[in-house]
Amino acid sequence: MDATVEVNGLRKRFGATRALDDMTFTVRPGVVTGFVGPNGAGKSTTMRIVVGLDRPDEGSALVGGAAYRTLKRPLTHVGALLDASALQPSRTGRDHLLWLARSQGLGPRRVDEVLGLVGLGPAARRKAGGYSLGMRQRLGIAAALLGDPPVLLFDEPFNGLDPEGIVWIRGLLRSLADGGRAVLVSSHLMSELQDVAGHLIVAGRGRVVADRDVEGLIAAASDGRVSLRTTAREDAMEALARAGATVTVTGTDALTVSGLTAAGTVAALTAAGVPFAEVSAHRATLEEAYMELTRESVEFR
Repeated sequence: MDATVEVNGLRKRFGATRALDDMTFTVRPGVVTGFVGPNGAGKSTTMRIVVGLDRPDEGSALVGGAAYRTLKRPLTHVGALLDASALQPSRTGRDHLLWLARSQGLGPRRVDEVLGLVGLGPAARRKAGGYSLGMRQRLGIAAALLGDPPVLLFDEPFNGLDPEGIVWIRGLLRSLADGGRAVLVSSHLMSELQDVAGHLIVAGRGRVVADRDVEGLIAAASDGRVSLRTTAREDAMEALARAGATVTVTGTDALTVSGLTAAGTVAALTAAGVPFAEVSAHRATLEEAYMELTRESVEFR
């Protein structure tokens, strides 16, 4: 099956609220695609439409060229973690997966495989209602992997995971994409996506604001700025301002300079006799790029 997700022209209203307004993007195999945006941007609604839990007013969402509702044994085509609490608390973790597996014609061997893969083997026979949030996340990920699908959707998969769990899921997401799967990850944790995502879709007010590779977004947000470290911050700011630069304080001894190259910054500081420890091309974080892109799309500031 073609591991591509095509979202085309989705529109959706819930009463007076316009959740989606021409949401359009493609998730391709072989890469982790981050799906980000402020609360209310339409991320969860889009993912629910992809897996057939909501119907759009207009537009389409196709997996490998087909609508989810037409897929036979859908868990072998698409795996999704949308709500880690969507389980029967009186069932054990293993029984929860067995129930899903039987609906797809899968046997208990595969259940035990995915339990081991997500590290829940020792807790498999405990009731899921007693699981921590991080354990429920792992159980939800196991359910998504159950049918070994070529397409995977994860909504906030880092929630509730401890540092060891975050390192684990980073590796898991990379390995899934390296295996040729299409992996879409919605998250508010830009630092985690920066470490794992190769492509980013930024949503705002129900539509796509940006759709490009992560390195390109960071390069655009870096915008030729220069990072400077100096123990004479006020003198440096004055000298750089005289040279025509715009200077922003980013730390006790750290400044970001716009309007001058690194060489120009060094020349201005040297001419003014201002000491400095470091001058380098500024590399923006993914969070900085995201904040810039979504500045006009945030409902509550």
